[in-house]
Amino acid sequence: MRKKKKMTSDQMMFHLMVWIPLLCIIIFNYIPMITGFSIAFKDYKPGLGIADSPWVGLKHFEKMFITDDTLRALRNTLIIAFMKIIGNLAVPITFALMLNEIRVKWFKKMTQTITYLPYFLSWIILAGILTNILRTDGGLVNRIIEAFGHEPVFFLGSNDTFRWTLTVSDVWKNFGYNTIVYLAALTNIDPALYEAAAIDGAGRWKQTLHITLPGISMFIVLMTILSIGNILNAGFDQVFNLYNVSVYESGDIIDTLVYRLGIQQQQYSFSTAVGLFKSVVSIILIAGSNKLADKFAGYRVF
Repeated sequence: MRKKKKMTSDQMMFHLMVWIPLLCIIIFNYIPMITGFSIAFKDYKPGLGIADSPWVGLKHFEKMFITDDTLRALRNTLIIAFMKIIGNLAVPITFALMLNEIRVKWFKKMTQTITYLPYFLSWIILAGILTNILRTDGGLVNRIIEAFGHEPVFFLGSNDTFRWTLTVSDVWKNFGYNTIVYLAALTNIDPALYEAAAIDGAGRWKQTLHITLPGISMFIVLMTILSIGNILNAGFDQVFNLYNVSVYESGDIIDTLVYRLGIQQQQYSFSTAVGLFKSVVSIILIAGSNKLADKFAGYRVF
């Protein structure tokens, strides 16, 4: 039998560097999380504490599937997340293809810098900017609309336009950064393919259609599959900073509902049940998207 080698002092130090932070995460994150999850199965009263609050089993989960506010929030979450996924795939791909055709280097770099900038701004700042430029009384966008003879649009106060406002603003914030993935994918395409296509008489459009898009198709499939894992994350920061009571019907999502129920209305048990349901479904979706990414794109996270 082979004898196990003893750890050297250096190896022990490396193990300690890993185990000490891991122990802190378990103590301060996972143990409180397990304790907190039990609130979803109890009728939690702050005065009684978690241990002494009465056990009610699946009562709050049953209530979740018959409450109009919860069903509305689930529907809005799925719709808004789906719209954002489509926008955050189509726009970066299109922009990357257009940017790849620019041959003036300084203009290309300037364009990239300008489009990347919104990604590094928080939604608190962007919400203030959007509120100013989209307001009906003198906002920049509505001034342009009125200049063409149309009535001003209530972007942040109408259920007809609020979802589209969320989607467009989210794409505007993220598409510059998301373009990096597709620009990197474009560099992997063999230039000889374009030269051969040009010799055969193919123009830029046919080269894009038959060489560029097939060349980055695996990256498109991968990004699409990975987006599935975020289908229940419609963007709390954005929605919370932009929505109001008048657009709850179209803009209230699971995360904002949990915030209102738990923090504002102090329905701790019910809000925990809703949050737990979302977390479990999200874990399943992430695991499923990881399997699909491994199967169709050869990419595996874990």
